[in-house]
Amino acid sequence: MFFDSLNYMLFVPLLWLVYQFVPDGWRWAVLLTASVAFYLVLNAPLLLLALAVVILSTYFLGLRLAQVDDDRARVRYLWIGIAVNIAVLFLIKYLRRLVEWRIPDAHSDAFWSHLFVTLGVSYYTLQAISYLVDLYLGTAEPETHLGHLALYLAFFPKLLQGPIERAGDLLPQLRAPYRCSYDNVRSGLLLFAWGLFKKAAVANRLAIYVGSVYRDVHAFGGVSLLLATYMYAIQILADFSGYTDMALGVARMFNIRLTQNFNAPYMATSVADFWRRWHISFSRWILDYIFKPLQIQWRSAGTFGVAAALMITFLFSGLWHGAAWTFAIWGALHGTYLAASVFLKPWRDRVWASVGLEKHPLRRVIQVVVTFNLVAFAWIFFRANSTADAWYVATHVFAGMPAYVMAVIAHAPEITHLKYLWDPILMEKGLRSFVLVIIAVTLMLAGGVVQRRVRIRHQPLWLRWTMYYGLLLCLFYLSIYDDMGFVYFQF
Repeated sequence: MFFDSLNYMLFVPLLWLVYQFVPDGWRWAVLLTASVAFYLVLNAPLLLLALAVVILSTYFLGLRLAQVDDDRARVRYLWIGIAVNIAVLFLIKYLRRLVEWRIPDAHSDAFWSHLFVTLGVSYYTLQAISYLVDLYLGTAEPETHLGHLALYLAFFPKLLQGPIERAGDLLPQLRAPYRCSYDNVRSGLLLFAWGLFKKAAVANRLAIYVGSVYRDVHAFGGVSLLLATYMYAIQILADFSGYTDMALGVARMFNIRLTQNFNAPYMATSVADFWRRWHISFSRWILDYIFKPLQIQWRSAGTFGVAAALMITFLFSGLWHGAAWTFAIWGALHGTYLAASVFLKPWRDRVWASVGLEKHPLRRVIQVVVTFNLVAFAWIFFRANSTADAWYVATHVFAGMPAYVMAVIAHAPEITHLKYLWDPILMEKGLRSFVLVIIAVTLMLAGGVVQRRVRIRHQPLWLRWTMYYGLLLCLFYLSIYDDMGFVYFQF
């Protein structure tokens, strides 16, 4: 029962109706029951066991952290809690690899496939760790109600892909009295529809092109490789931010505000700025719980200590996504970008000043373009099926490009008739399909600008409903529902 499925779109309104008639003291139980049922539909018994272990261990260890005054005992309880969560994360994510190593046919066996589903574990284990650390540091209050803590970890809109919520942000909302809000329902439905558009109309369409190229990268030349790489950068943004918008929209219908997880990441002016805009809840997590402790520990090393802390932090980020060299290289690339920026910081402004662009608007444009291309290059390793495929794309992405550009220029008047110039772009999908992709991406970009700059609820009634109907028409005519799943479900 995924967010873009008909079952989910029936499940949420039914749950919302039930929720209206339940007393405040029992609303947590309705949402927790719905969250467990939502997880049960996945038919993965290990996931329920993992969730139960995380909830119970986090609850009891959290209470002990709050009750004990002895520093050594508190440290011990903290590390036990961290160890339990890391063990659960490791077993669920990597036990399948161990079984497949011992049983080569396990990947194609239905029993093992259902047993080793990993959905959601990466998110609620990190959330549980943050809760325990915040209790230890005294920045959060212990939750004495087991049901509220269970709901904090298992709330169904954020269960499978986050956001990773902090205790101080979400727990008070779960305890607050509920009053039905028209504005929250309206904005929640609109946000859900917008997220569904990004997923079904943009990400799913782009996935067709990206998948055909990255399944067999050796069958394609530089133009197709370059285009597919840029397409993947847009696909993963539309896919992940689309899921987040749907999660935030559903939560808002219940008067719960989840963390905004994306803020125009491809408009970032540096890789550091990118990580302040991309997967914000995860970025905050690795910053607060990995980078800052390492930076403090290595502060005597100065700039080298900061650079080393960044490398370790982003290597963890890569390995958190999976036990593969491709993810490790992706994380190492981002760590390298950030570490290099630390060393180059004293010279950056001097360079801009020397070319007369220190305060010129063109500087921002150049920074955005460079940052986007650095991020897109790293996505090659994130998307590729192997390091060999990633290396092939990275080393052949511009192969034949000068000759292709010259051919386009030379034959511009008759280009519509030259199949050999269109084939690398269309990738055998046809002109109509490619035009629909362009339309969908353009609408997503335009909608993002409107979302950031226009308060829709303050607009005249006729304009609001014109936008609502326009979005529904775009969903109807541009969406593809092929059960593709969400990119981040694999993590």
